[in-house]
Amino acid sequence: MRISILFVLLALLGSCTAQTPEKKTTAPAGNPYYSRTDTTVLQVSNATWKKILPDSVYVVARESDTERPFTGKYWNFEGLGTYYCAVCGNALFRSDGKFASSCGWPSFFETMRPTSVTYKQDHSYGMERIEVNCGRCGSHLGHLFDDGPPPTGKRYCMNSVVLDFVPDATGN
Repeated sequence: MRISILFVLLALLGSCTAQTPEKKTTAPAGNPYYSRTDTTVLQVSNATWKKILPDSVYVVARESDTERPFTGKYWNFEGLGTYYCAVCGNALFRSDGKFASSCGWPSFFETMRPTSVTYKQDHSYGMERIEVNCGRCGSHLGHLFDDGPPPTGKRYCMNSVVLDFVPDATGN
């Protein structure tokens, strides 16, 4: 009897603490710039972002760092919904534009709208790449490559830590 009660309690505790990527549906606490509806371009200093953002988000978003491959919460995630910038809430990608690229980071073949992101030449580490930044707050999201699937042939290789996912209302 005691053992079965213990298993029930452990199961309940596990369900209370288990977090899946699709559970996040509200703006991060303490970030007055986060909005999933406002598309106004933000002019916020890195010093301000540093005070607001978690360190793991700040170093990727504002210092153009990269998370290790196969470690991000969305690299092999298959939920149906919308991906937003974790810094400002800007709508970036739909799940129907995501594909399994096997590169270790979430990959998309198109953005939600032309102004979702901006592009910048990146010559770091002796490579020629195109950096992808949030079109609203300018945060580093990842890089763009020409080895994606049809119809665009593009691969937006993004860092999970700078993405928020909101599932479709149907609950899929």
